[in-house]
Amino acid sequence: MSQPRRRTHARVLMYSHDTLGLGHLRRCRAIAHALVEADPGISVLILSGSPIIGSFDFRTRVDFVRIPGVIKLRNGDYTSLSLHMDIEETVQLRASIIKHTAEHFDPDVFIVDKEPWGLRGEVKDTLEMLKDRGTPLVLGLRDVMDEPELLVPEWERKKVLPALQELYDEIWVYGVKEVCDPYDGLDIPASVKLKTRYTGYLRRHASTVASTVPALPFGDEPYLLVTAGGGGDGEPMMDWVLRAYEEDPHLPYPALMVLGPFMPQEQQRELIERAENLDRVHAITFDSRIEGLMARCAAIVAMGGYNTFCEILSFDKRALIVPRTEPRLEQYIRAKRAEELGLLSVLVEDGDRDPRAMAEAIRRLPAQKLPSEATGLALLDGLDRVAQLVDRWVDARATRPVVPFRQQA
Repeated sequence: MSQPRRRTHARVLMYSHDTLGLGHLRRCRAIAHALVEADPGISVLILSGSPIIGSFDFRTRVDFVRIPGVIKLRNGDYTSLSLHMDIEETVQLRASIIKHTAEHFDPDVFIVDKEPWGLRGEVKDTLEMLKDRGTPLVLGLRDVMDEPELLVPEWERKKVLPALQELYDEIWVYGVKEVCDPYDGLDIPASVKLKTRYTGYLRRHASTVASTVPALPFGDEPYLLVTAGGGGDGEPMMDWVLRAYEEDPHLPYPALMVLGPFMPQEQQRELIERAENLDRVHAITFDSRIEGLMARCAAIVAMGGYNTFCEILSFDKRALIVPRTEPRLEQYIRAKRAEELGLLSVLVEDGDRDPRAMAEAIRRLPAQKLPSEATGLALLDGLDRVAQLVDRWVDARATRPVVPFRQQA
């Protein structure tokens, strides 16, 4: 087998399975933009199943390949998002596109987001092909996966540890170990810990391009930004915030609600109609440049996914988190740990959605510490660290001896 050839420009391939929501896509996009900004000799290609990836702006030398979308059903099964194909056929088609793209793009580094084997194993053949070529394989993990009692059987079922031990060259945790560690409560082999790098959280910046949102009805008045991320399961939080403003129209800030593109349309219509009946609440469906709205707001109410947490830290905003507790405790675990550190406050839904409880929590926000006042930890070095790690692997690949993966053992 021939040695990897040197190139004038390096290539990074990223994979994000993207069943529903914006988390994986927005994390990959932030990393891709940081890589091309740090090194003019790098190009990044993102493989994504997100149906709205085309709604986002991408910098020069960042592009994407859209693979057919799938969606996870309430019972845990998957189905094709748009095509009249069963899930097995859809996964086979996705796997074929992924492998064909990787074969011809011939990346210098392959970064996989969260799922070591991809959705239902769809990147297995691609990983083994690239391993044979000597391509460095990296798995990127967010700071929290789930509670150990649920994560252990899931990782056993998906054969995660063999992939971490035998296939991946490095594992990047996009967080700070002192805040959250995805390995907490897990029996992780020493060999996996040795190849794990904690990068820090991924700093976000407001876009220099104007927001797609028209002028706000509040003018220049400080406002509360209420965001549910993708919005697929954001209706309960949005309903609770609306109840608070319906109960108490004199809360400290007017509210801008960003419902999310994946919230069912019937729920969107109902929430927008309720907001229109309130003088100090305005609701929109989606803004692909939401970072600008975050930079301008006075405080944030959110569900507390990984990206939103990074944005709260990056823009140094007072925040109230209403974490999802089903089907995963990821948001709850992150939120409670951040609350312990004084970075934000938490309000957990108990099923009643008492408007007075939400109103009181919003009223406390103006007196809450800013995240920058809460801890001396360096939290936001992630993008710089990832760029350094990529450069190291790109440089090393030129002289790295290639031993075909199937000949190892």
